Amino acid sequence: MDKILFHIDVNSAFLSWSCLKEHRPEALLVPSVVGGDPQNRRGIVLAKSPAAKAKGIVTGEPLQQALQKCPSLLIFPPDYDFYALCSRQLFQLLSAYSDRLEVFSIDECFLDYTGMERLFGPPLEAAKQIQTHIYQTLGFTVNIGIGPNKLLAKMAGELEKPNKIHTLFPEEIPQKLWPMPVEALFLVGKHTAPKLNRLGIFTIGDLAMADGTLLKVELKKFGLVLKNYANGIADDTVSSEEKGTPPKSVSHATTTPTDITTREDAHLVLLALAQTVSRRLRRQEQFATQLSVTLRDTSFHTYSHQRPLSSATNATKTIYEMALVVFDQMWKREPLRQLGISLGQLTRSPLCQLSLLEQDDLRHQKADAVADRLNQLFGAKTVQSAALLKPNPPKKRRFVE
Repeated sequence: MDKILFHIDVNSAFLSWSCLKEHRPEALLVPSVVGGDPQNRRGIVLAKSPAAKAKGIVTGEPLQQALQKCPSLLIFPPDYDFYALCSRQLFQLLSAYSDRLEVFSIDECFLDYTGMERLFGPPLEAAKQIQTHIYQTLGFTVNIGIGPNKLLAKMAGELEKPNKIHTLFPEEIPQKLWPMPVEALFLVGKHTAPKLNRLGIFTIGDLAMADGTLLKVELKKFGLVLKNYANGIADDTVSSEEKGTPPKSVSHATTTPTDITTREDAHLVLLALAQTVSRRLRRQEQFATQLSVTLRDTSFHTYSHQRPLSSATNATKTIYEMALVVFDQMWKREPLRQLGISLGQLTRSPLCQLSLLEQDDLRHQKADAVADRLNQLFGAKTVQSAALLKPNPPKKRRFVE
């Protein structure tokens, strides 16, 4: 039986989900973006509407620059917890159409539809049914690409947006795939495309017909992989792991409203970051065995140091204390505008080698679990470190004679 795979991708995911949260569906039709607060220097465009793209706004540019292109630009702040909720609801809905579902990112996945025609009809009819089901139930639209492997299904979903369904089977490759520019092919990035252009390869069709020996000389084995991709050849299967591929790392960084110039202020920022990344670990039921700290100065120079943790942990206190050690060793005393913490080499096993010289963090893990539960029930800031609380201004006293 020939395989039938769907690639399902949310249209302008972050923006669509922000509009859904704010009950502003019309914002998708005007210049709008998801970004931070430009006044606090967190102004980066994370997602944009087609109307914003028409104004020349691109993902990743500073919001202040985007506002110069379009002064009436509508800006939504990001809400990653809400995005995660929408993502989980999407994948739960899709699991009704196949038990072979592979999460590719927060807003896209592959669904193996092979053999499901008896339940939901031909692939195109099923895709239309899925589109309608998602919009009526969850309130946002998706693109669906259909093909015999993940590569062609994904490329089919890129042919036209938004809210479209396209097929890309071997017999359709010359007409649909080959006229596209070579940089549109999966895995052809901004560094690879110029190399291909120098070889006279400007379209995917040029790459499909290119000499394999020449490609191997220029790009090593990767050149042959790309030639196969251009011809629709890919050996892949849809993983049906229940929770998808677990993340390999957890990280969080923040750009500060003002420059960090003192060790004490930097430590407070690291405390907030440690709380965030450790909370994500606990939510995923994972433990980290490696920590790295990343710093960016006011000249936008970025550098980082990493260190292994003595045992697998997701305790905030342990992660924070190690982050302080790494930071104090690496900081060059220059003003900083951004700090970040990344936890890597993740595991689901909390087993560790106990030491007589180090304090076991089991007690801290239990305290973290209680704090997480309270914050979940009563709000994100119900329990937090006292060091992060903003002092209240002194109240004026009234003296009565």
